[in-house]
Amino acid sequence: MNIKPLGDNVIVKPITKDEVTKSGIVLPDTVDKERPEKGEVVAVGPGKMTAEGKRIEMSVREGDKILFKKYSPDEIKIEGQEVLVISEGDIIAILN
Repeated sequence: MNIKPLGDNVIVKPITKDEVTKSGIVLPDTVDKERPEKGEVVAVGPGKMTAEGKRIEMSVREGDKILFKKYSPDEIKIEGQEVLVISEGDIIAILN
């Protein structure tokens, strides 16, 4: 995927998981129609500019697994793949 976000935007590939009931029925993540709250960082912008013209370095890197606010991302399709665009301020944590 060839994309370079601007400012403090981050491109994230959602991490979804299928749930299995006790009887073995697989429930895809689309059942509840909720957006995922976890993802893997695909691309990172250069960072936010301050009023003084200095750039604030991003705290996430490509490949990081992150936790983010549920309703903050914008969904877009790039090369047929669904990705999320998130502002760095909406990222809650980096998962280890």
